[in-house]
Amino acid sequence: MKYGSLIALLLVVVMVMAACAPVVTTEQQPAATPAPQEAQPTATPEPAAPAMDIVDTAVAAGSFNTLVAAVQAAGLVDALKGDGPFTVFAPTDDAFAAIPADTLNALLADPEALSQILLYHVLPGKVMAESVADGLMADTLQGAPVTFSVMDGKAMINDATIVATDIEASNGVIHVIDAVILPPAEAASEEPAMDIVDTAIAAGSFNTLVSAVQAAGLEEALRGEGPFTVFAPTDEAFAAVTIPADIETLTQILLYHVLPGKVMAESVADGLSVDTLQGAPVTFSVMDGKAMINGATIVTTDIETSNGVIHVIDAVILPPAEGAAEEPAVAMDIVDTAIAAGSFNTLLAAVQAAGLEEALRGEGPLTVFAPTDEAFAKLPAGTLESLLADTEALTNILLYHVAEGKLTAKDVSERGFITTLLDAPWLSPP
Repeated sequence: MKYGSLIALLLVVVMVMAACAPVVTTEQQPAATPAPQEAQPTATPEPAAPAMDIVDTAVAAGSFNTLVAAVQAAGLVDALKGDGPFTVFAPTDDAFAAIPADTLNALLADPEALSQILLYHVLPGKVMAESVADGLMADTLQGAPVTFSVMDGKAMINDATIVATDIEASNGVIHVIDAVILPPAEAASEEPAMDIVDTAIAAGSFNTLVSAVQAAGLEEALRGEGPFTVFAPTDEAFAAVTIPADIETLTQILLYHVLPGKVMAESVADGLSVDTLQGAPVTFSVMDGKAMINGATIVTTDIETSNGVIHVIDAVILPPAEGAAEEPAVAMDIVDTAIAAGSFNTLLAAVQAAGLEEALRGEGPLTVFAPTDEAFAKLPAGTLESLLADTEALTNILLYHVAEGKLTAKDVSERGFITTLLDAPWLSPP
């Protein structure tokens, strides 16, 4: 009995424990969520290296060593490394090499004069090539303006050709030029350091003129006290003509480009006539803001030197034969004069095709109204070719441009009409 009660008690305990135990099922338990891992840092891309400033870009290029040396000598490095933006027209080492060594060394030793020249190559702001237009003028950091010209797809600043454009830097842009450009002397310094000859040499675009002056024995004269005014044809202007081998003829032509005294651009007026050192006068004309001396356009003015002033022209001008000397130094007939001018190539081809060259080389006198190459270029496509193949029609047209006798512009204006060799009147403009 005693043991029966104990067994019963144990059964009760077992039953109670079973009832309290958790129910186990075969249902899938959710998988444990893994503990969140600490986020790994993402690698930050290296920032792009900033573009080099104007000075470092010039140094890296390797072809502006003289310019960089000049910038350093003038104390302008920090300025050209500044925020800007700046536009720099950078002469190459070859451009600086055109300056006589003594002149360049003198400039490098004169920080003030050097600084003025260098600042004349810098514009404030960022001026890209697409912004340059023919006739555009812009003030430089030196204070004086530069003038741009565009012809046949070639852009120039003053008398230097722009040979490479839009080299961007972190603080502006660089354009490469083939010559050192010089500011008007009154802005560059109180007393210009270089005479006419050295100024022409330094510019780098008057090599043929300088060679001709030396060949003619005129260098010493143009280094004299003066003052002189020189109308300087560029190398391109000389390339369009045949330079006479005769020294006397060459001398007369060169002296026809020089006036006694210092004649600034503001003194030139339409119709002004001035005697040259050659003896014969030149005549100035001004139309639509463009100034000309005889048939040459004045493209840059007032380049002052220690003994005068230089104006740049785009053609070689020739003295009239009767005023050259007792024995005319320039005794060219109509055909040779047209050849020398360099702007009548199509007319000359037409004259030769029509068989009129010998007639136009005759004694005359004759007056020719000569269309330029640009005038012929305005003919409708195919017209010129047709005329060159039709000798009779071509001859009639050419004769319509020629009158008997020597007629001045005044003669034509007073008559109102003239009779040409085609026997048809040519009406003068009102």
